[in-house]
Amino acid sequence: MGLRGQVRTRDGWAVPHAIVTMTDMDGSQVLRAGTDDDGHVRDDSPLRPGPYTVVVTAVGYAPVAATAMVTRTGRADLGKVTLARQGGVELPPPGVWSIDPAHSSVAAVAQHLGISSVRGRFTEFGGRIEIAETGEGREQATVEAVINAATIDTGNGLRDKHLRSPDFLDVARFPEITYRGTGVTPAGPDRWKVHGSLSLHGVTRDVDLDLSYLGTGPDPWGGVRAAFHATAELPREDFAIKYNQVVSAGIAAIGTTLRVELDIQAVQGETVPGAAEA
Repeated sequence: MGLRGQVRTRDGWAVPHAIVTMTDMDGSQVLRAGTDDDGHVRDDSPLRPGPYTVVVTAVGYAPVAATAMVTRTGRADLGKVTLARQGGVELPPPGVWSIDPAHSSVAAVAQHLGISSVRGRFTEFGGRIEIAETGEGREQATVEAVINAATIDTGNGLRDKHLRSPDFLDVARFPEITYRGTGVTPAGPDRWKVHGSLSLHGVTRDVDLDLSYLGTGPDPWGGVRAAFHATAELPREDFAIKYNQVVSAGIAAIGTTLRVELDIQAVQGETVPGAAEA
């Protein structure tokens, strides 16, 4: 007899301390119970057979209402109830997440001759994301990432050599590009604005990332992964990278703004198991 069920996020994570309330068709409350640390609700209160309204609430989540049918045995089984973050905005579960370079990419796109784009990527980088529960169901995230500037790869050796020179990245003097994100604010369903600072070419500037959270899931090595896509626009002059050439009709050979595109997989924990695997 009684009520059984489980409360989860859309990614399948338990929602502990959710409140489940049952009312009969007259609107009278007949049961109120909380979920345990695994998101399960188990209550053995006797229930009369018939239909009931069930409302599931949790701080920071949008409430969910459903109809439950109590059988002749006096038991109702809710199955799995899925809660969404208030406003539809989510982040992965709290904790440390390590960026997996083997399954991530850090790319930059520059306009060339005003008619096309040249894409480059960095092949060596790493970092971590830490998501902390700050109370009332609101999460806060910090980011630390380091890129090896000399690993720029555009698919053209001569161009890559020039990009490593003092005209551009000057990797002999500034071998690392670093980003430190200090907080996030919601920007829409599954979208966030990451606030932080970028150190590039010896200059540090505030740079915000437009971040989309793509979800979480298990990996073949027994870990849990989260996926993100992020973009930012960087005026080159903000980082003292002013080299350019003017070709015919006054058109600059290289655009003044870089578009940064990040596709990130992060593994829950301090290490990246299976990072060398496909």
